[in-house]
Amino acid sequence: MAQSSTGRREERPASPPAKSGGTLSPLVVERIAHADIPDVCALYKHVWDAFEPPLPAALLKSWQPTPLEFTTWMEGVTYFAARRDGRVVGSVGCAISDGSCRIVHLAVAPEGRRQGVGASLVSAATEWARHSSCNSLWVDALERFKAAHAMFRQLGFAEVGVLHRHRWNEDVRLFEKLL
Repeated sequence: MAQSSTGRREERPASPPAKSGGTLSPLVVERIAHADIPDVCALYKHVWDAFEPPLPAALLKSWQPTPLEFTTWMEGVTYFAARRDGRVVGSVGCAISDGSCRIVHLAVAPEGRRQGVGASLVSAATEWARHSSCNSLWVDALERFKAAHAMFRQLGFAEVGVLHRHRWNEDVRLFEKLL
């Protein structure tokens, strides 16, 4: 199903790879509600605690919000969650400003990677940007996130710049997609 203007309970085909014993259950991408905040916060903690090589402590702290901190993140940002079997396996935020949409806080659980979760979340962000009459979509990613860079390129984003030693003394790559 396509994302509706409300963003709630819409299935996204993710073309997941087969699992031993069958295929993965369908992926559902929907706008989050306040009741989803604890699950989304647990996802961010799980994703960044498991990241190898380990991330700087200051970065971890800033990317693992408490539920109260996450409610602050939600101000002016529309968030979507990807669920499989009712469990949150990914999340992304869309910050709309000046006719452009910035993708923020994209995260996919390690066990959900390479199964179309990230692509489905970016697709939801793209549809939200179009629904919001945006002309472009952009995202940044730390230099070390090579798989994310490849996914953005595959989804039609162009790399448009590098900010050297921008976050936690690490380079950040910028990607843009014109709508």
